[in-house]
Amino acid sequence: MYVWQNKDLPPDPDFPLDLKGLGFYINESDQIRQIANPEEGYKYKVNRNDRFNVRFRESLNGCIRQIIIDRLKKAGLEILRLPLGRDEDESHVPILKTADLAQKSRIIVVIGEPVQDLGVWAYRSIHDGINLGSAVDFTEAVLGDGRNKDIGLVMANTGQLTWHCASQRAISRQTWLATPRPYANWGQATMSWRNKIPSNGDWQQHVQYVFEKILWPVVQKDTRIDVIGMSEGGLGAIRYLQKDWHVWKPYISGICLGDPQQTTHTDIDMGTLTDPSSFTSFLASRCRAYLLSSTPLGSRMAGYRLFGCNCYSSGEGLNVECIIPASWRDMLKWLDMLANDPGYSEHVMLRAEDMDEDMRRGLDEQVEGEKEAEVAEDDKDEEDEAADVQCQQELKAAAEAAQEDKVAGLGEQDLNVAKKAPETENIKSDSEEDKGNPVAEITQIVDELKVTDAAA
Repeated sequence: MYVWQNKDLPPDPDFPLDLKGLGFYINESDQIRQIANPEEGYKYKVNRNDRFNVRFRESLNGCIRQIIIDRLKKAGLEILRLPLGRDEDESHVPILKTADLAQKSRIIVVIGEPVQDLGVWAYRSIHDGINLGSAVDFTEAVLGDGRNKDIGLVMANTGQLTWHCASQRAISRQTWLATPRPYANWGQATMSWRNKIPSNGDWQQHVQYVFEKILWPVVQKDTRIDVIGMSEGGLGAIRYLQKDWHVWKPYISGICLGDPQQTTHTDIDMGTLTDPSSFTSFLASRCRAYLLSSTPLGSRMAGYRLFGCNCYSSGEGLNVECIIPASWRDMLKWLDMLANDPGYSEHVMLRAEDMDEDMRRGLDEQVEGEKEAEVAEDDKDEEDEAADVQCQQELKAAAEAAQEDKVAGLGEQDLNVAKKAPETENIKSDSEEDKGNPVAEITQIVDELKVTDAAA
């Protein structure tokens, strides 16, 4: 029986951490291109041996990571090791933040995917432009050229939560698979407790640590926090804030999610939606989710009943990891509006796709009930109007009856007096009218003389 000895096994491929040594350069469009063929970028399959391809990709990604970190530092960010107080050679995870967070009135927290490195949105987008596929353009847009002194930025690191003892650095799972081996065909190293980072064992613990140990100590009375979360990073923020909303409610201004992972079935208490102070109500009014869709950026999408917030198109229709590069400008615009209008509440938008059969039936019953209530109200108005007319007629009849009773109750003498009174008044009135009229007076005298002559 023949056995291969280690000395007979092929060595693990090794490549320099240098773009030029790998055969690449950065052109004037900030794109990584091959020196031998400037029209071509990176290609994964450079060898029939897949281990060769994995190691080559990791070397190139290592160069890209260093370029991105250098640019982010120039943009105003600094490295902070977690847990706090850790030395460089102790297990830790690095994050990026602006200096003097306690002096900032507004802090934007970015929580990326667990499969990406610090400061990287998507490596596939980086090959179209380093700043495009990383957080460099985003950071420069937030911090500007130093004029936005009231805005702070924190970039969490949910991807590099594995400690590599040999190189003494935190790495992602993809990098772990590409770490050097004694021989090419050996299996990957086994993880143990030595590879765990205290208080940051997974992305949920890391999110909690960032909120409680980085943000909470610098929060002031007037501090407002915006959250941008991607995939599981956003889910970690949603779960944490849902649990401790009574603590963070005065400070959270708005939330934007890329590829949301929370569901109304397990992560969100929809029973508190009608309570204005609840986290569920906050999600419905001051949170947006951007979904994978090729429709124009910002187009309304179905998804409220599943995610608990209004959903919009990211403009990216192929790769989930490219949602943030495609939509972060729209996210910042939305968060800026919320920061300028603390009382703003977005209306819940339901599309046909959001409604199942039970919900459709319920809405139909509600509409039918509203119609019946409207008809009943009209009938009641008609009845009230008829009752008013009848009441007026009864009052009029009662008044006439009272008048007749009053007249009937008078005595006969009083009635005669009442009847003669108008005649007397008329005679008196006629005599008063004749008085002062010469013709009338002469006529009266002539009549009196005729009466006297007749008597004689």
